[in-house]
Amino acid sequence: MLINDFFSAFLIGILGAGHCIGMCSGIASALSFSISPTQKNGLLSLLLYNLGRISSYSLAGFIFAASSSVLIIWMGGKESLIYLRIFAAIMMLLLAFYIARLWNGLLIVERAGQFIWRFIKPLAQYFLPLKHPILAFPLGFFWGWLPCGLVYSTLVWAISTADAVNGLLIMLGFGLGTLPAMMLVGTLSHRLKTILNKQWFRYSSGLILALFALQTLYIAFKQLS
Repeated sequence: MLINDFFSAFLIGILGAGHCIGMCSGIASALSFSISPTQKNGLLSLLLYNLGRISSYSLAGFIFAASSSVLIIWMGGKESLIYLRIFAAIMMLLLAFYIARLWNGLLIVERAGQFIWRFIKPLAQYFLPLKHPILAFPLGFFWGWLPCGLVYSTLVWAISTADAVNGLLIMLGFGLGTLPAMMLVGTLSHRLKTILNKQWFRYSSGLILALFALQTLYIAFKQLS
């Protein structure tokens, strides 16, 4: 179960790569040339930034999933968990529409996250301009809390597991799925973005996520009956 969730989350990260490039490629490109003209330092900064970002996702998955396990016991146990999974499936459906660009309702969720981000953003900006490659890790860690519908949808799924380790693995898998796209900066990033923005890719990605959401809904409703 844990391995299946990990690879499913990894797939979500890959399918959402186009959104990641749109939101974070600017800072990723800047980091690759921020320390020195040598390619080695630029790639190191970019790698550490992404590892910091993935660490923040994993920590969020661990904390929120652990918290939900306590909350679910307090609210009535198994039935509350099923309702949480239904909510996670709905969020995944919203993500499917979002990635396919059929409906941008998930932006409402992103705007809600701006309240927390305004407190974290100054911490992230403290590390800019980057003075040493090692500082890219804490920059990525704080930047990982940037409001993002893709992250929030996956995080709700992690929370619905009510298992701290599973929540961590889901967010870790998701983060690793976004890594290949985020490591391709400059010309390669633009070429990849062109492919990811193709209608066939967006619709195919949306369909896969929608099927995953519907399967989760089916299982949850079956457990309720």
